[in-house]
Amino acid sequence: MLSTAAILANTPPQLLPARELMAFTLASHILLVPFGVALPFITLLMHHRALRRNDPVALKLARRWSAVMAIQFAIGVVTGTVLSFELGLLWPGMMGRWGDVFGLGFGVEAWAFFLEAVLIAIYLYGWRRLKPWTHFWLAVPLPLAALMGAFGIIAANSWMNTPQGFNLDAQGKPVDVDVQQAIFTPMFGPEYWHFVVAMLLTAGYVVAGVYAVGWLRGRRDRYHRLGFTVPFTVAAILTPVQFMLGDSAARAVFHKQPIKFAAMEIVWKTDTHVPEYLFGRLNSDGTISGGLKIPQLDSILAGFKPSTQVTGLTSVAASDRPTAVQATIAHWAFDIMATVGSVLILLALWYGWCWLRHRDLPRSRWFFRCAAIAGAACLVTVECGWITTEVGRQPWIVYNHMRVSEAVTATKAGSLWAMLGIVMAVYVVVLGAFLAVILKLRTRWRIADEGLAAGRTGLPPESDTPYGPRSEPEPAAVGTAPRGGSDRTSGGAS
Repeated sequence: MLSTAAILANTPPQLLPARELMAFTLASHILLVPFGVALPFITLLMHHRALRRNDPVALKLARRWSAVMAIQFAIGVVTGTVLSFELGLLWPGMMGRWGDVFGLGFGVEAWAFFLEAVLIAIYLYGWRRLKPWTHFWLAVPLPLAALMGAFGIIAANSWMNTPQGFNLDAQGKPVDVDVQQAIFTPMFGPEYWHFVVAMLLTAGYVVAGVYAVGWLRGRRDRYHRLGFTVPFTVAAILTPVQFMLGDSAARAVFHKQPIKFAAMEIVWKTDTHVPEYLFGRLNSDGTISGGLKIPQLDSILAGFKPSTQVTGLTSVAASDRPTAVQATIAHWAFDIMATVGSVLILLALWYGWCWLRHRDLPRSRWFFRCAAIAGAACLVTVECGWITTEVGRQPWIVYNHMRVSEAVTATKAGSLWAMLGIVMAVYVVVLGAFLAVILKLRTRWRIADEGLAAGRTGLPPESDTPYGPRSEPEPAAVGTAPRGGSDRTSGGAS
């Protein structure tokens, strides 16, 4: 207890507001990341189906999803830019000393960001101007640009967890930087693939959940069936894959970051035959309150046998490990993530069983209720994944090389609290604008589907919006087809 109080007493006063500001902006931005990374892939999957099968319903879905993708990207520009500034403003100690080592990851992410912006613009523009297959193939690099952006961010984060690719001079400054080693750290592979599949899985369940709600409300048409089936199938296939990747990532943490693993599993003393606690709270004296204790399971999960030795938090000094509160937060985040992943496997098996037996969707309303909830649950797990990664690494901002307190800005705490209030107010406005635009689009789409656009002069027909073909093609020269093609107009208009 005294050691924890001493640690807290030695932290600079601006550390708490800096952490809160970074946590709020990161937690807000991370909710948009699944759609930035995975929605282009799901949209192109639907687009390909539409062209290959000459399916106007699939084409309509792809076109509408592309509009949501563009709006989400615009919002992500705001939240992502704020995060970029905060890295330099809030943590100048880290960026000043270590930026030359791991900064290439942020450079890759920036290039990917601009490339993705150009490709999204071409994709939206192409609905009105390009031939169908030309339009599709020009958009194929879009998911790859999204993956490249994820590559840059995860490269930087994995380096912070397992820093390498440099030597230290007499003053403790990094020299002799090896960029390849700094990017491909021991945690890069486990983190990257776990992150990418999580984004695909989350976007799939969220998009499918929208149509699951429509299905529960009685909209049983092919539009809702197809809008549910394609993204949910992607998510269902990836769910067991993600469970194995998550297990592999946790085991990588066990080997490469043993103190973080001890925090994730609230292991106090180094020992073998270590039990697994599902939830529960770590106290400052090492005791655990509450939770479900499963004997020997933690050692078995870590090394496949009960005699596996698991490093405990007390193997290092109190100043070099997470506090009891931080360990409990990381532990709960990790357990929530694992629990949701396990439940989603059951949901995916339910879906797969019904599809293999009847070639049809499950008929139970409970299945669609669970599918509607799955999207929100996945967003929670995304938050929990980053909480586990960041809180479990405490007190280090660069693992075993620089503490968070050494990297924080010298700006007064009051200014940082004021900045947090301003950022929160701006984000509320931005989120409100995002929801307002999405709801307006939903209303317009529903009007178009019901054939009521002519009676609602306040809203233009869907075909007159930038992402759709024109309602009246421009006059064409004799002997040539109208620009965009008649098949394009009939297939894309509602």
